[in-house]
Amino acid sequence: MLTVARGRIAIGAAAFVAPGLTVKLMGMGGGPSDRSSSGGRPPGPRLRVGRSSLRCGPSDPGRDYVTRMFAAREIALGAGYLLSKGSGRKLWARLGLVVDSLDPVNGLRSRPGLPLWVAAGAVGVSGGTAAIGAAKVARDIVR
Repeated sequence: MLTVARGRIAIGAAAFVAPGLTVKLMGMGGGPSDRSSSGGRPPGPRLRVGRSSLRCGPSDPGRDYVTRMFAAREIALGAGYLLSKGSGRKLWARLGLVVDSLDPVNGLRSRPGLPLWVAAGAVGVSGGTAAIGAAKVARDIVR
């Protein structure tokens, strides 16, 4: 669970700093409406990574706002777990389980509007995280 909590903070921080890039890397941005007439490349800022660069797509304030809400959720859940001990940590694990259990449901409900590989990846990752959380919560209950 410590690794999950650290991962939440890392993903949350990245999503908060670069929401457009986060959405693009998750396969949920850069669709046909994001294409410009200049060679089919999407417009928008570029993120330099070594010698290559990634286009982040056009600015979308609504998308960025919702992505940053996701980021804040991930940072809060990760930090809450890491900063707590004992019964407080058990509570944060249960809160994470609730959130992680709803994510696959959302992925399945959104499936018709997403490419299969995106929906499968999102449901797989969130379902796996929910399973890890369920094992932790079950172990806490048994103890």
